[in-house]
Amino acid sequence: MVKKFLRRGFTLIELLVVMAIIAMLLSLSIPRYFGHVEKAKESVLRQDLAQMRDAIDKYFGDVGHYPESLDEIVTKKYLRKVPLDPFTDRADTWVIVAPDNKDAGKVFDVKSGATGHARDGSLYATW
Repeated sequence: MVKKFLRRGFTLIELLVVMAIIAMLLSLSIPRYFGHVEKAKESVLRQDLAQMRDAIDKYFGDVGHYPESLDEIVTKKYLRKVPLDPFTDRADTWVIVAPDNKDAGKVFDVKSGATGHARDGSLYATW
């Protein structure tokens, strides 16, 4: 009578095959993940700029001049807070554009302080 030995565990070949499959799946999914993260940041930037510009326009419509700073829009409750720039992760990197008439205030428009190009080739600073 021959005793049958129970084999427990995996062979080296089986482990290598599983690791190769996992590596292949990661190599397909990681670039897509980072592409989606970049796309999401661009969407957030566009939305933040639209909200701040809308708040500046509403402030001008109510008060008759542009605000002196972005913080003034927050204190007057046109925005809850100055949003973070999604590319710099800071709220103090927004670039303020002054109006042509210096007596009308200091914040006519706001642009991103982020460096770099968007996926469509435009600069973030020109949005």
